[in-house]
Amino acid sequence: MQNATRTALRVSYITMAINLGLSLVKLAAGLLAHSGAMISDAVHSASDVFSTVIVIIGMRAAGKESDKEHPYGHERLECVAAIVLAGALLATGLLIGYQGIRSILSPDQELAVPGVMALIAAAVSIAVKEGMFHYTRAAAKQVNSEALMADAWHHRSDALSSIGALIGIAGARLGLPIMDPIASLVICVMIVKAAYDIFRDAVDKMVDHSCDEETENAIRELTLKHEGVEHIDRMMTRQFGNRVYIEMEISVDGEMALRKAHDIAEQVHDQIEQAFPQVKHIMIHLNPTGEHS
Repeated sequence: MQNATRTALRVSYITMAINLGLSLVKLAAGLLAHSGAMISDAVHSASDVFSTVIVIIGMRAAGKESDKEHPYGHERLECVAAIVLAGALLATGLLIGYQGIRSILSPDQELAVPGVMALIAAAVSIAVKEGMFHYTRAAAKQVNSEALMADAWHHRSDALSSIGALIGIAGARLGLPIMDPIASLVICVMIVKAAYDIFRDAVDKMVDHSCDEETENAIRELTLKHEGVEHIDRMMTRQFGNRVYIEMEISVDGEMALRKAHDIAEQVHDQIEQAFPQVKHIMIHLNPTGEHS
């Protein structure tokens, strides 16, 4: 667990430094090239810095060992970090949308045509943010971190918003200045959608949502392959932050010696934990065959 936390923190520090530099470049390009869409995109990148700080705090807290007050560990604090991140994303998106609508509806405001510098900045942003998305997502899968995965999708939403900015800026330069604030509205929708997805996933893991069906089926298949297990009478899974807890009842021969039946349960327990690293704890109850069909 400590190694996973160190990996996630290293990735977070690297992406935070890149985001800080990228947001400054996009802000300068937006101001110099008179592009509202690029300034909005710069604000989005700056929000990524804030979100990564939240991820770092959440990862440090979630990585603490179990204690007397928290015998099940602190993994749910990662979900708290993801929920805070979703709130920050939502606020950012709504602010960008408000600015775009105000630009469109202001009759006295002459819409400026963005300069070529804004186009270059948008293209660079797309490449950098897409690279950051793949880098962060790979690390999130490696350490099974919900908060880090949320941060990865934050990078992807930034790449998509840069595509919207690029289209808007190009349209404005081709004689349609209103395309620039319209691009800001597109960026708003993308950010709000990303915030909703992150929030929904984090809440699912806060309220003991079950594992996905594919994982549950794989666990059942592995269990039934074990010699001595005749039937799975009952199985429940729940997600606790980025970890999984399992309660299972299996049937074995009722005439089997207690020690041998206990050994079967222990072997099933160990095999599941080895095959599914996200599983933190399994409780297995033994039933005589036919009693709980």
